[in-house]
Amino acid sequence: MKKNFVLDTNVLLHDPRSIFGFGDNDVVIPIYVIEEVDNFKRDLSTLGRNARQVSRSLDEFRSRGKLREGVPIGDAHGHLRVLVAEHKLPHGVGNGHTIDDQILAVALELAQRDQATPTVFVTKDTNLRIRADALGLHAEDYDVEGVVLDELWSGSSELEVSPEDVNAFYAGGALPAAEGRDAPPPNAFVVLRDRTNPQHSAVGKYSAAKQAYVPLIKTPKEGVWGIRPRNKEQSFALDLLLNDEVRLVTIVGKAGTGKTLLAIAAGLQKTMEDGVYQKMLVSRPIFPLGRDLGYLPGSVEEKLNPWMQPIFDNVEYLMNLSRSEKKAGRGYHELLDLGILEIEPLTYIRGRSIPNQFIIVDEAQNLTPHEVKTIITRVGDGTKIVLTGDPYQIDNPYVDQTNNGLIHVVNRFMHERLAGHITLEKGERSPLAELAANLL
Repeated sequence: MKKNFVLDTNVLLHDPRSIFGFGDNDVVIPIYVIEEVDNFKRDLSTLGRNARQVSRSLDEFRSRGKLREGVPIGDAHGHLRVLVAEHKLPHGVGNGHTIDDQILAVALELAQRDQATPTVFVTKDTNLRIRADALGLHAEDYDVEGVVLDELWSGSSELEVSPEDVNAFYAGGALPAAEGRDAPPPNAFVVLRDRTNPQHSAVGKYSAAKQAYVPLIKTPKEGVWGIRPRNKEQSFALDLLLNDEVRLVTIVGKAGTGKTLLAIAAGLQKTMEDGVYQKMLVSRPIFPLGRDLGYLPGSVEEKLNPWMQPIFDNVEYLMNLSRSEKKAGRGYHELLDLGILEIEPLTYIRGRSIPNQFIIVDEAQNLTPHEVKTIITRVGDGTKIVLTGDPYQIDNPYVDQTNNGLIHVVNRFMHERLAGHITLEKGERSPLAELAANLL
């Protein structure tokens, strides 16, 4: 059945292409939404860019017909309309003067006037959805991915096989995937478990090129810059990080699971020891936890120091410096001076082309899908990019657990041979950190 979808401002600012995402249904934009969009158009942020794109799209629709009467949306049978509220909300519901009240009034009038066509109010504002529901409107969140975080692909699975299959895997170094069974995504990890004896098992990954399960990359005896995996998920993560054929790696995990440490250790190994990449470039979004400190003095490097300190802590931990070496001034500065390590604010990444580098984007859950697209499209020849983050710790007010850039990439690249993903479950920072992550 055809429906009327009334869009709130935050939907358009979150996804400027949302107008085209409702198929053959009608899309209605209250005129007050355009007023709010206008307030953002001069911003130099992502919101400003999205606001300008929305304005251009609406102006293009206007050139094709009258927006009040309805203009066809692309090749679909749906129409776009811009409407004004003729009446205020019922007495006692808001003061009728706020933008939210006027947007709700448009949706309510449309629902009452066109009762033959269901009206759906779409907003990312939780409180506005509650208010709409109280007025008898059907309200929904706007979620392009439509994924529940608990159902996010973990990157690994278990597969029951015969005892002979487990033995064949160890003996031949590969096990052909069973025909007729749905093939797992490329670079998916698997625990091959003997159905007659669960203790008899093997770990491997699916190779789409060979259409078989193959062993993991062997970690060097001395570890990766002294780091050895403490659980099977960390072994899976190191396999992805050390595999030069996998150019995009996403690592999701709660605090203390080792996401950043493993990524930096692999980056230093590939850059300094193996010489596969010219340098390691590390970046993270600038979002404070709690109150911001305000503007910071100094050069770009000096401004970034407080934000990048978690990266420097990990690098110094990997360098395993003695107290006397630290007193002598040794540390991550040496890597910066040698040009092996580079710290880059994401603010200046647009327009760059970055070849032959190992890029780590930490705290990627604070990025929007568009920002992640901007970053990944900077990748040049011979570059590998690693996105790490915890979708349960989001500081960006404009994204949530399911529509942030990190989860967006996991879903979109799930079936690509150049990409790999793993979710780290077990905290390894300390017993106290693991307990806090679970209890608090």
